Amino acid sequence: MILLYGRLDDPPLQRTLDALHEAGASCVVLSQTALDRERLTIELGPGGVNGVLVVAGQEIRLDRIRSVYARPLEPPRRWFAPEGARRAGQIHRDLFEWLDVSPALVVNRPRSMQANASKPLQAQLIGSSGLEVPETLVTSDPAEVHAFWREHHRIIFKSSSGVRSIVQELDEAAVARLPLIAGLAVQFQAYVPGVDVRVHVVGQRTFAAEIESQVIDYRYPVPGGAEPDIRPTHLPDDVAGQCVALAMLMDLPLAGIDLRRRPDGSYVCFEVNPMPAYTYFEAHTGLPISRALAELLMEVHHGTGDRQPEPDQRHDPLAAAASHS
Repeated sequence: MILLYGRLDDPPLQRTLDALHEAGASCVVLSQTALDRERLTIELGPGGVNGVLVVAGQEIRLDRIRSVYARPLEPPRRWFAPEGARRAGQIHRDLFEWLDVSPALVVNRPRSMQANASKPLQAQLIGSSGLEVPETLVTSDPAEVHAFWREHHRIIFKSSSGVRSIVQELDEAAVARLPLIAGLAVQFQAYVPGVDVRVHVVGQRTFAAEIESQVIDYRYPVPGGAEPDIRPTHLPDDVAGQCVALAMLMDLPLAGIDLRRRPDGSYVCFEVNPMPAYTYFEAHTGLPISRALAELLMEVHHGTGDRQPEPDQRHDPLAAAASHS
């Protein structure tokens, strides 16, 4: 049994479901919008953790579930009455606890996504995989930022947490707001020239796309400006291997890894997205990411695979520091 958990108005979940259907796989979708009408019972016994999930009246023993694609988003409260919201929240929490201990292949386990909450921790893991990390400073001291800026001449800054932020270059306007970081540490990195490359790792496979953009953060083009140019690209074998090693180190069967290729052809790694919205890149490049994900889920379903392998909130990290002061 293959289980999908999330919202069907979320493109990655819907595209994964479509890919599974196209491959002839049977699966069950636990929709976040219907949690108040479903049921989950967890059982603890000598054999470990088991239980029963009821979806649209269908009872499914948890030990029958061989693979899971879990991509839950924050549900608007208007979906549920107060009692329904309480019930939905309890099912969500119980399911998350089961996902962390289930012997099924889980894409991705909640505990494996926690490293995203700390960019400094992520940087250590990235370095452990053999990928290079830009010179980095995480600080709440404006004087340290000024020294770092003098050393590297061009630097960028972003949130040091898992909350999504717009990557910006430090300029005179931003320098004037540096006292705000006294309330919350911000991550600064040496600017790296080159071309952005997003790598999606699916199991042991990699799918790379290069992004040409006129702005520092290609996710947010200037209003009225040119959209980023996204196209498939080839990764050197050693870099592809390092990306797979990094995803395995972080226990992420599916990962979105952000690289930059320098003009000399070398690569640096900025961060890892443990819940990538891969459909954006698939739509622009034709890379078969959804098919690869469906095949990964199906391999375990058929017993041939190895079971071990963006609420989107924009904010200015300097302003976020002020809100915590």
